[in-house]
This record gives sequence, structure tokens and C-alpha cells, in this order.
Amino acid sequence: MAASLPIPVFTKLNEAYASLGSAVDHAPRWDNLATEFEARFGKKPAFIARAPGRVNLIGEHIDYALFGVLPAAVERDILIACAPRSSTEQGAVRAENLAGSKYPPKHFAPSLKDSEWYLDIDKTQLNWESYVKAGYYGVLNTFFAHGSEQPAPVDILVTGSVPAGSGLSSSAAMVVASTLTFLAVNNKLGEVNKGRLVELAMENEKRVGVNSGGMDQAASVISLPNSALYITFFPTLYAEPIPLPSGSSVPSLVSSTAPQSADPHKVSLVLEVPKAGAGGVFVCANSLVVSDKVVGAKTQYNLRVVETLVAARVLSRVLNLPLDQDGSREKLTLREVVGRYLGVKETKGGEASVSTEQLYKALSELGAQTSKLKPRSWKEGDEELGVTMEEMVEVSGLSKEEFYQTYLSWVDVEAPNGRFQLYKRAAHVFSEALRVLQFRQACVQAKESLPSATKGDAAAEEKTTKATLEILGALMNESQQSCSKLFECSCPELDQLTTLCREAGAYGSRLTGAGWGGCTVSLVAESEVDTFIAKIKASYPPYKDLEGEKLKEVIFATKPSSGAFVYKFE
Repeated sequence: MAASLPIPVFTKLNEAYASLGSAVDHAPRWDNLATEFEARFGKKPAFIARAPGRVNLIGEHIDYALFGVLPAAVERDILIACAPRSSTEQGAVRAENLAGSKYPPKHFAPSLKDSEWYLDIDKTQLNWESYVKAGYYGVLNTFFAHGSEQPAPVDILVTGSVPAGSGLSSSAAMVVASTLTFLAVNNKLGEVNKGRLVELAMENEKRVGVNSGGMDQAASVISLPNSALYITFFPTLYAEPIPLPSGSSVPSLVSSTAPQSADPHKVSLVLEVPKAGAGGVFVCANSLVVSDKVVGAKTQYNLRVVETLVAARVLSRVLNLPLDQDGSREKLTLREVVGRYLGVKETKGGEASVSTEQLYKALSELGAQTSKLKPRSWKEGDEELGVTMEEMVEVSGLSKEEFYQTYLSWVDVEAPNGRFQLYKRAAHVFSEALRVLQFRQACVQAKESLPSATKGDAAAEEKTTKATLEILGALMNESQQSCSKLFECSCPELDQLTTLCREAGAYGSRLTGAGWGGCTVSLVAESEVDTFIAKIKASYPPYKDLEGEKLKEVIFATKPSSGAFVYKFE
């Protein structure tokens, strides 16, 4: 299983680059980072930790309901160079960022109180060093909790190519890279596998005020080149590579060492790119509406978490499913509702008991039951589908105090119009979880059918691939509609941009990430990428004056990259 594999540690840059499966020459960024580190701190880095951003192909806002998702790592990433330093201040950190004007240098140190480490993280402000501290937190309290061993003082230098607030999970990439940095500099990498790193990063990101479901961290850590990841979270973390019908134009390394360089750590990549095939690639387009999960958590991300959790309890009661049998007030997820609906006993961390076929059937049936979450007074034609706080407490079967303790004591939320949308959120989650299974099935079936169906017939292969891309595109379009109308995590710019992408020839287009701004992802014919990007530049108003590198920053094609790793200098 991919989650049980060790964290990759490379000592040769050509091996690290080759693992990316990338069409981008990363060498200048790495060389510049190492050179700048030495100039600023007077020594070479000991490690560089890399964590990529991710694009979620389908399965939005269902990971914290514990349903499977289908993300893929992108080529853009966060890099952190680091090295221990001499200091009497235990665990002290000097943190600098190459984008210094935007992210000023910071110096901080943890404090040990009653066998627990503390770092000051201000959840009310968006500070770049908060993500560094968040990654550090889990390492401190996992490996240094009792003070018998002291964390090393460290210098770090950060650079990133994942646009902040774009929906490509720059925050998770930053936390994963930070966690890796402090594991590496304290010689703890060997004590953590990929699955454990995902768990650490999930808990660490909560330190900045985001109740993450784990998809972003899992994609950043576990991804493989040229595949999406089908990730499930219940009863245990499971990741399965799913091959994508992305054509044949995967760049290959022809030469990976610059012979004229005297520095063995400096690398130039020479890439041989085959002619574009009949497959599809994913094009990420930034709406240029900045969305930050921390800033909007109260009325957006965290509110949706609470709504889905309460919807699970209410639906369980409506369907007379087992609930609170041990006397405790369960904070049930919608995925756990599925197991109880099927009469299957499941426990977190236990064996998987629900087959894909059972899950498919249950999702279809439960989707039809979500109408029971509408207000009791609702009548056909009523536009208001939400319930008030008082109504929500009543249908939960809990007292006001019990409801607060279970659902509100640990998170700050506010329904903008005083209405909590239990029906809409559950309807989205069940239908989106079903679309993930359909997307996965289409990819697997295409992979299995191509060799036997075409037998070397290029025209037949192209026809089969195109039919698969059309299925995937239709599912992406349905997902966007659901995100916009049921989960209400889109925005006018994302709705406009996805429409323009479909009009420009995309098989499908949808928002990706938390939403409320950020990026779209579109499935585009490989041979049409340049034409597609030109059409979007001409039609999406915020792009019209962008040229060259500025345009490439906001719209770019990507193929699935590898997950996080550490490069060790020797």
C-alpha cells in the first residue's frame, strides 16, 4: 500500500528530478535556493524538502465526510532548504523566504510546558510563518514531548511556485514541506512513513485554524507520476494509483548532469518531449479571486464541516439507524451513515467492510433520502431549504447544551443568513462521492480495455480514449454544478471561468480546492492545449492584459507529479 512506503530521500538530484515526471526545468530554482541559503546563513543547506501542490480532479468537500477523492499532485511545489545551526536557544528557528518583500524574515522558538511544546500561532491573521510553525508543532510533540531530547536549532529558507489562495493547496504543501524539514533536520525521517506523514500534516494544519479532511496532505505526500490517487479515509487511510487517459507525451530525461559544472549538486535537465497524443491533459486556470480557508473559515469551510456532520446525525435519526448506543453523543460522518445504512459494523482503524459495489448502491439510495433533511414546513416550490439553529437542534435529538458541546464547542461558525443547509450539503456529498466512483471506474475500464480492444489500431485507440475523456468531462461538469448550487462553494468568477473553459473546447471544467475563489481545472485534448489557453486569455477579462510569465503563472497545463520527498546534501 502506498501509504506504508517510506519517505523518499535522494542524494542525487538527477534521481529526484526524474521522479517528478515533469516537463518543467526545475534545476534553476533548486540551484538558486541552495546558493541563496549559503549567502544568507554562511553554510550550505543540509536538506531541501519538497512538497507539491495538488489539483483535485473530482471529489470536492467530501474528504472530511470520509468519502474517497481523486486528486493528483501538480508540478508546482514548495521547497524548503534547511540546516541545523549552533545556538543555545533550543529548537529556535530563523526563517526566511525568497519572496522577502511579501514574507519578511521571522525568528521564533518553542517553549516546553508540562511535557508539551508550544508555539505562538495567531489564527486571526494570515502570516506565512504560521504554516512553518504548524509543521514544527507535530514534530515537537511527537518526538520531543517529554524533554528528554532537545530539538535542533535550525535555519530555513523557503520558496514556492504554488500560487497562494489558488485552490491548488499551497497551505497543505507548505505544512507538509515544513513537517518534512523538521523531521529531516532532527534525524527523524526514518521513523515516519508516508501515511504517518499525512496524519501529522493533517493535525499540523489544524493549528492554523483549518479542519482539513486529509485529501490535500495525502495528495501532496503519496502521489505518483502520471496517475491520480483514489484516496479513502475510512476505516483506514488507503491510496490507490489510478492511471489517467493522458496520452503519450510524457517528457523523458535524456541527460541529467551538466558535465561542465564543477558542483555535483548543480543539474541541467534536457527533456525530450514526444509529439502530443490523443489523450487529455489538465489545465489549471486561476480565477484571480484569492480564497484562503483560514480567513473565510467561519462562514465557509468550517461551517460546511459542521453542516455535513449535523446532516449525518439528523439523517441517521430520520432513517432509524443506530446512534449514540453507548450513551455518548456521536459526531457521525456521512460515510459512517453509509455503513450503518448497509448494516455493516465498521470501526475507525479496522478492516474495510464495504465493497465498491455496496458503496455505489448505497450512495444512489441515500441521495434520494436527503430530501428528508429539508425544513418540516417545506412545500414544493419553496426556495428556502435551510433550517434555523433552533430547528437544527430540535431535529438532532440533542439538548441545546449537548448540541453545542458536540458540534460547536470546538469550532467557530456562522450561517450568513441564519439558515443551516443540511439538505443541500448532504445532497452534494452523496452525489459527489458517487461521481468519484464513476470517474475512477471510467479510468480503470479504459486502461483495461485499450490493449485488447484496439490491438495496435491507432484510430480505435483514439476513439476509445476520446469516449473516456467525454465521460470524465461530463462528470466534472456535474461536479461544478453541484459545488455551485448545492454546496455553494463557487463564486461568480469561477462559474464564469468554467463556462468559458467549456466553450473553449474543454471536455469538462470545475473548480478545484476549497472554492470561493482560486483555481479551476479543465480536461483538455492534448493537441488543443495552446489553442485552449489562447481562447481563455481572450475571453476571461482578468487575463486580457497578461503576457509571458505573468500569463503562465495563472493558466498552465500540468500532468500528475510525484509526491513529497527530501534531498540530502552529502
